[in-house]
Amino acid sequence: MGTVAVSVVMPAYNECDNLVELLPELVAVLEGMDVHYEVLVVDDGSTDGTRSAVGRLGLDGVQCLRLRRNSGKSAALSVGLRRATGEAIVLMDADGQDDPNEVPRMLAVLADGADLVTGQRSVRNDRFIKRHTSKVYNATTRLVTGVPGSDHNSGFKAMTADVAANLELYGELHRYIPVLAAWQGFATTEIPVQHHARRHGTSKFGAVRFWRGFLDLVTVKFLTQYVSRPFHLFGTVGIVIGAVGAVLLGWMAVVKLTGGGIGERPALIIGVLCAVVAVQMISLGLLAELIVNLRRTTNLDATVESS
Repeated sequence: MGTVAVSVVMPAYNECDNLVELLPELVAVLEGMDVHYEVLVVDDGSTDGTRSAVGRLGLDGVQCLRLRRNSGKSAALSVGLRRATGEAIVLMDADGQDDPNEVPRMLAVLADGADLVTGQRSVRNDRFIKRHTSKVYNATTRLVTGVPGSDHNSGFKAMTADVAANLELYGELHRYIPVLAAWQGFATTEIPVQHHARRHGTSKFGAVRFWRGFLDLVTVKFLTQYVSRPFHLFGTVGIVIGAVGAVLLGWMAVVKLTGGGIGERPALIIGVLCAVVAVQMISLGLLAELIVNLRRTTNLDATVESS
């Protein structure tokens, strides 16, 4: 069959009705490109017969990988990316909101030198709350990570196989693929794409996704900027808290020396608490530095021995 040029990875959770319409359209677009392709539908523990429906379509080049239980979008994408063999890999949602006709344009941007292309939903066909919370999320992501982009969490993306091989997705990290790629030195960009209303069913993401997304933003910030120098983070926090504690305890010392009572003053308790927390944070940072140093030494030794 030759080398696969394009792999499409499509996570799906109870999207049977959408897939039976979307997959034939996608295959028609890929056939029109005259490339060797594969479409990997990752059934994320669906209960609506998604796997059977995909099989009944009988479309060449379309496979369905089934997870035994619902593990989340990041896990489904991770499975699909590991199985994908294409030189270029496209990520699409299975709800029919991503337009298959945009795939050739996104792949053309990859061919021009980009490593990752995000389909920016310039006109979103979603609920008011979802649209505006997404704007807040994207603005916060830009501010915290420094990676430009107006639609980081768009599920419609195209990337090179090299980018896919270097992505490690878990939790809700699928929302931060552009950040993870940019941190590793890959060239990322966005292009505006058509965005449609959901064809059938309802969104599988509830309000809890905002809280989870915030926690994973903290994770991404740590992984991309402090994973190799954790003491810079924990040490800085410890020094700031320690400085507050030192000021409060110094004030209490002056009050005590001038004959004042400090036994019932909240400032004394807060000062002692800050001092204890500061010592803990600095100690945690030093332990993390030791772990990082040990890992680096181990990896270096392994490299020398293998060569």
